[in-house]
Amino acid sequence: MTARLLLAAALAVPAMFAQADNPLSADAKAMWTGMKNNNLKAAEKMPEADYSFKPTPEVRSYGQLVGHIADGNKLFCSIAKGEAYTPSIEKSKTSKADLVEALKESIAFCDAVYDSMTDADAAKMVKMFGRDRTKLAAMFTNISHDNEHYGNQVTYLRLKGIVPPSSEPRR
Repeated sequence: MTARLLLAAALAVPAMFAQADNPLSADAKAMWTGMKNNNLKAAEKMPEADYSFKPTPEVRSYGQLVGHIADGNKLFCSIAKGEAYTPSIEKSKTSKADLVEALKESIAFCDAVYDSMTDADAAKMVKMFGRDRTKLAAMFTNISHDNEHYGNQVTYLRLKGIVPPSSEPRR
């Protein structure tokens, strides 16, 4: 190897490791980005007329499901911030426009938490459902909750003949 190549390789090493300064919080943010996009696109794809759709009488309507996801985002991200939140969207909003707007607001609220989180910050303890948990646990619980309910969104969309966002062809 020439001296020039060795120097270039040596200079690249610190840049590679700089990307790994906060790998845990970076992973959480990356997972969140995928989930928030799927949830929002799914909410936008369902027609307004089908926001009241329930596959069976015992389950949430599609609109209630979108409201529940928005409430969950606000709840778990509030926990990570050490703030209180009382879920209200699912029970108070019914129109597609209001629910999509509430979902967007909940996403923006969470984006601020994910964007500011470092690994040191992620290790801080917060109260979640009466137990001491890390902030990172609250954020991954949020992702898990969104993923669980994205599965519901997929089912509702498919029952209406709509291809869910994660099944659309890649461009």
